[in-house]
Amino acid sequence: MIVLSVQRKFLTMAKKSVKLYTDNVLEAFYTAIVNNTLDKLHIPHSDVFYVRQAVEAHYGRSFTLKHVEDAMRAEGWTERNE
Repeated sequence: MIVLSVQRKFLTMAKKSVKLYTDNVLEAFYTAIVNNTLDKLHIPHSDVFYVRQAVEAHYGRSFTLKHVEDAMRAEGWTERNE
């Protein structure tokens, strides 16, 4: 039972992360696995993906995930677990 709790400790990610923004989230995830840098990976909340789709449809142009997430935070949005 002690071994299980030790393994769980190593499988969980720290709360603080370096914000690495890319629109290729899946590629960044696999790269982080290969390089053992999951603790530095930032994957935007699903709300950011939905909002990005909506604003792209509305304005007719593309936006980066970072741009949308920054705008959402400026408007007062926070992740539910913060």
